[in-house]
Amino acid sequence: MDATTSGTPTIQYHNIPDQPITTIVATQLPTFQREQRHCFGDSSPGEFPLSANPSIVLHLLTSYDLYAQDLAKLEATCSFFKQPAKFDPDFDLSLSELAALDMCQKRAIFKPMTTQQQQYLKQRCGGSWKLVLRFLMAGEACCRREKSQAIAGPGHSIAVTSKGLVYSFGSNSSGQLGHGTTGEDWKPRPIRALQGIRIIQATTATRRTMLISDSGQVYAFGKDSFGDAEIGTQGSKLVTTPQLVDSLKNIFVVQAAIGNFFTAVLSREGRVYTFSWGNDGKLGHHTDPNDLEPRPLLGALEHIPVVQIAAGFCYLLCLACQPSGMSVYSVGCGLGGKLGHGSKTDEKYPRLIEQFQLLNLKPMVVAAGAWHAAVVGQDGRICTWGWGRYGCLGHGNEECESVPKVVEGLRDVKAVHVATGDYTTFVVADNGDVYSFGCGESASLGHNPENHEQGDMHANVLSPKLVTSMKEMNERVVQISMTNSVYWNAHTFALTESGKLYAFGAGDKGQLGVELGANQTERGKPELLDIDLS
Repeated sequence: MDATTSGTPTIQYHNIPDQPITTIVATQLPTFQREQRHCFGDSSPGEFPLSANPSIVLHLLTSYDLYAQDLAKLEATCSFFKQPAKFDPDFDLSLSELAALDMCQKRAIFKPMTTQQQQYLKQRCGGSWKLVLRFLMAGEACCRREKSQAIAGPGHSIAVTSKGLVYSFGSNSSGQLGHGTTGEDWKPRPIRALQGIRIIQATTATRRTMLISDSGQVYAFGKDSFGDAEIGTQGSKLVTTPQLVDSLKNIFVVQAAIGNFFTAVLSREGRVYTFSWGNDGKLGHHTDPNDLEPRPLLGALEHIPVVQIAAGFCYLLCLACQPSGMSVYSVGCGLGGKLGHGSKTDEKYPRLIEQFQLLNLKPMVVAAGAWHAAVVGQDGRICTWGWGRYGCLGHGNEECESVPKVVEGLRDVKAVHVATGDYTTFVVADNGDVYSFGCGESASLGHNPENHEQGDMHANVLSPKLVTSMKEMNERVVQISMTNSVYWNAHTFALTESGKLYAFGAGDKGQLGVELGANQTERGKPELLDIDLS
């Protein structure tokens, strides 16, 4: 409405240059005088005060590490954020796009990329730096990239500090601890051979370990063959200190997952590669079961960036990042319905799990147990599916579910993290509470009653149950890891926000990182390890 025709008294402005005034919403007020207060330079009433200094706005946007969707909302609601900012390195980029690019540049994975590699990633993500930022931040959130982490492997354990130092302990019959020996050790010790190398991610399998450095290199040690590794056949070559995986040296790897008879790695561009277990066209390629040459995962994910991979018994889950949102694909063995497609058939190529769209759930984190799987939704809901033996799906029974199903027992809980093992599941809530359900063997669920009755401590749990022993720690839990192998007694790690690591479950090989007493093979209550991961 024009103030000169509205019928209201004229509003007087002082010390303002004689120039057209933008639209003013006038109200029934008496004539008054108002001083013009300038934030930056001269600006007219109705202008965005900081528009005269877009560099300051850009600084504010990047300083607070905004999410990509926040930047998108600014661009969608204000023309100031849509127009070209006329700044380096691209004068046509808007302030929101520049802010996203600047925040991408802070990421350890993005920094070493050449301009050509960065542009390639941008195109894979949908042609926007905001989408690249979302891709990078999603990977950091679900994989604890650049943060401390603990891995409860089959009989042995790996702990990585936030600075990239690696500790190992437990079973070591194949040199999987990386200390140059084959003797087991309950005391956590740093791997000396990795001195000067910063590790950002680790994964384990029966008698083998893989580590990934901040430069994208993969180190492996322990038993070097697949197929016979899970049943204890002797005779394969043993590697007792970390060795570079030559076949992966041309791929900048950010995550690895081992699925019994195969290994999958994820590149920083979001490409998935697999090796071994290629006979009969499994995982979309025809190779010898012990072929260590990485093959790109073909099919639906060839042109869709993946932010997280998770492997169970002969199957693989991929959390993909598309402009329309996050989605989950599965490939491999469908026994027990663990692929989530409503059947028990195998899939040689990645296939979209469509049930999440029907549930209106946006996946945020995926977890692949030996025979079942789980997803955390953006709204905090938990879905599980697969073989429900011992109650590991949390639905109050032991039935199989061939499509993802919301865990009703956690409806009032906002989950932020989920971990799966061999018929066991743990869920971490946003308030730090921890719930577990499934197989109670080895006391790995953490439900240790005060009367220490063995029957109760090892009981199976069919529905989510609060782990009260973790509330007593007075520490906020940020990560849970448990043994994901059908051939080993399970143990569990709980990592806290302050970097403290607690362990419970089977410890017969020293995998708990604490010395057990005579004739003692497990711990039912979380015990603090003498190791600082902060």
